[in-house]
Amino acid sequence: MPTELTGQITHITYTNDENGYTIAKVKVRGRKNPVTVVGALLAPTVGEVLDMQGEWVSHPKYGRQFKVSSSHSKVPVTVEGIEKYLGSGLVKGLGPVMAGRIVKKFGLRALDVIDKDTKKLATVDGIGPQRISLIKEAWKDQKEIRGVMLFLHSHGVSSSYGVKIFKKYGQRSIAVVKKNPYRLADDIFGIGFATADKIAANLGFAKDAPARISAGILYVLEQLAGDGHVYYPYAELVEKCEAILEVGTGAVADGLGSLIGAGTLVAEDLNDSIDDFQANYKAVYLRKYHHYETGVAKRVRRLAAAPKAVQVAEPKEAINWAQHQLAIRLAPAQLTALKKALKDKILVITGGPGTGKTTIINGILRIFKRMKVSVMLAAPTGRAAKRMSEACHHPAKTIHRMLEFNLVKGGFQKNEKKPLKCDLLVVDEASMIDTALMYHLMQAVPDSVTLILVGDVNQLPSVGAGNVLKDIIAAKTIAVVTLTEIFRQAQQSRIIVNAHKIHNGVIPSFKPPLNDHLRDDFYFINQEDPQRVLEIILKLVQKRIPARFGFDPVDEIQVLTPMHKGVVGTANLNQQLQEALNPGIGGVVRGDRLFRIKDKVMQIKNNYDKNVFNGDIGRIKQIDTENQEVFVLFDNRQVSYDFSELDELVLAYAVSVHKSQGSEYPAVVIPILTQHFLLLQRNLIYTAVTRGRALVVIVGTPKALAIGVKNDKPHKRFTRLSHRLR
Repeated sequence: MPTELTGQITHITYTNDENGYTIAKVKVRGRKNPVTVVGALLAPTVGEVLDMQGEWVSHPKYGRQFKVSSSHSKVPVTVEGIEKYLGSGLVKGLGPVMAGRIVKKFGLRALDVIDKDTKKLATVDGIGPQRISLIKEAWKDQKEIRGVMLFLHSHGVSSSYGVKIFKKYGQRSIAVVKKNPYRLADDIFGIGFATADKIAANLGFAKDAPARISAGILYVLEQLAGDGHVYYPYAELVEKCEAILEVGTGAVADGLGSLIGAGTLVAEDLNDSIDDFQANYKAVYLRKYHHYETGVAKRVRRLAAAPKAVQVAEPKEAINWAQHQLAIRLAPAQLTALKKALKDKILVITGGPGTGKTTIINGILRIFKRMKVSVMLAAPTGRAAKRMSEACHHPAKTIHRMLEFNLVKGGFQKNEKKPLKCDLLVVDEASMIDTALMYHLMQAVPDSVTLILVGDVNQLPSVGAGNVLKDIIAAKTIAVVTLTEIFRQAQQSRIIVNAHKIHNGVIPSFKPPLNDHLRDDFYFINQEDPQRVLEIILKLVQKRIPARFGFDPVDEIQVLTPMHKGVVGTANLNQQLQEALNPGIGGVVRGDRLFRIKDKVMQIKNNYDKNVFNGDIGRIKQIDTENQEVFVLFDNRQVSYDFSELDELVLAYAVSVHKSQGSEYPAVVIPILTQHFLLLQRNLIYTAVTRGRALVVIVGTPKALAIGVKNDKPHKRFTRLSHRLR
């Protein structure tokens, strides 16, 4: 028989939002010392009274504990308990100080006053009408949210999603979820198909239910889009859906047929032959990606064919003048790029580090500014735009800012009806632009504009679906200039020399020969044991690099890793680096993540409300437990996050190589081990190395490095942009 225990939570040692596992101290009547309880508790709060069932166990290290099998929450019944309960952060707008004043005024009646007669709170010092309204609404919401949490908990799903679900659906939350739990996968960030499917199964949805099949197919296609695919071949898609849904081919085929018939999905014949249309040769698109890809192709073709608004009367004279202004003599490929920029409507300039891309941009800008025409510069990320501004001495914006994204007004304000007002548009880091963003950019570019896309096509492709820059180059319908010559100043950097070696499939050199004039900016530390690699990275970031090179360990050193899991994956590296660089007690826990003031964090989804985007890095400036907000500084702009929104942030002392695209750091540290072999590709190592501006340190094994450098077969992305452009 289970043992029953009733007590009040006095301290929460640990709680995991995802599964509810909690370690807490509980005050039990008749016992002198608090009891340690462990087990799954529903959103535990200090001051809360619990009726618990479970058993006493003896932990070898922590001694006697009460292991909870089930529990029921009750409101506290003592003045002290009520004060702790109200001041615990349970009610937004009530901190410990205000909770103390309320309890001092109303004693045991405090909770009844908040629940039924909030007007009386006006008699408490510091509480005016605005705060009363906030407390009243927050108290009402937390009761509703707790109901949603109980519902989720009863269906074996993390109660941490309760706040988000309530924010989305309000008082209809439970009714909406019961009717179609698969809506959660579309509507709530962090809830995937697997979680929604778990709820659906508990609610009695059959495996072959049409709603489940449709939701599963859409989930698979969204996951594939996350892997970079704009479409997926029909036969392979059916196989993936069968494996995930655990249903037969017929059920998946019926589901696909329904979704295609409804227009939710679009199918195209990969043979381009209507007479020989075979199911197995269909390309299956989510409708939005079909719209984006066909839209990009249409606009690129139209722009390329339209007359050029700005004509340069004497191109040769203009180029000579630009060279004089820049005080340099351009190389043949650079001269070609400049000529094509003056002649063609669309130009792609691609090349590795040190090949003079910025010099060409500056030359083009000089000529167009001389003609007193309108010029705009843009890049996909804030850091890339800032770097472009500094290098070109001309304001540059992120593409989102340039297109005036406004969620309240319905998205991008610059479009075909309200186009950009410029004669020349130069977009840097174009390899980062995915199909969706390229579509919106091209919609806003007027037919008269000269468009120049600059980027390094040998880097990793965009995080989002598509391979836009590579596809445009492969189509061979747009002018392309490829820069290969490394200029003298760049030749002094071992980072740049080795980056080009990696691109050419050559193992980089580390030990400089005698009389070598290359800078000491590229190092390799040979170590194959992952635990030792971790220890070396911690020492490098915390002590060795700051001591020798003077770089700030948080703001100027970035660890880049191919993996998310494992000893040297992003999750563990961030936890270890946080303890090394920003130790302390306190903070706010979200799932398995702990956030502290001064932590370096990264946004992991586009949030148009906050104007922060996937990959943006900032620092936590303030944590307000009373109002349940975290304030993050992104490039001198402060952004507020409700505690329920913290799953949009991760620690960023270490980030994946993919997430580092478009950024440069004074120093980078890169673990490369053979256990990463599935991810080791030439373009990944090349991208990682080219993120370092002044110092690159690789820690790992020569074998792992060789595997990556020799592997020039990047993962195939299914796109049809190149085909459409041709």
